Amino acid sequence: MRDSLRARTAVVFVGLALLLSGCGSSREYAIPKEVCGVPAGEKELTPLLPHGEKFEENGDSIVTKTGSYCGVIVDNYQVISLLVDQVDKFYDPMGKLSSFRFTNRKKMVPLPFGGSGAMGDRNVLISTPCGLPEADHLMVSLTAGEKVTKDVNERRSDMEAFMLDFVPRVKKAMACPA
Repeated sequence: MRDSLRARTAVVFVGLALLLSGCGSSREYAIPKEVCGVPAGEKELTPLLPHGEKFEENGDSIVTKTGSYCGVIVDNYQVISLLVDQVDKFYDPMGKLSSFRFTNRKKMVPLPFGGSGAMGDRNVLISTPCGLPEADHLMVSLTAGEKVTKDVNERRSDMEAFMLDFVPRVKKAMACPA
């Protein structure tokens, strides 16, 4: 009798462990070739998209006008949001005016393109030269939801990889000469 109870208890604990670890979940939607109107690298985008059934975007292409915002939603949960601002000069993401945006802010160094970046536990902000009359610089912002991954270090690494690949794609899509 006692062995039977132990066996049933073990089965329940194993089942709960599998359920909590996410085993059995899957990604029912296809990884998109572009995000918010900009081509995206599949390898860099995939870690930011959790398993689920339905992928959708909320907002406009982020390269059509200043202050363009777009949210990426998986199963009715906003997993990432992207924002591009066209600005007239360099604004430092590590400056005092941007400090409120971050939890555990750190400077991103070195960027493989011109500009400066800062990263927090759930977001990245990069200021990069563009060289257009209406956009001397671009401010590209990413915010990731906690469903992306609960592990902060992993989420920070995934956000950084995505943005280092994505920002040059934004600049190209906007025809930035700089």
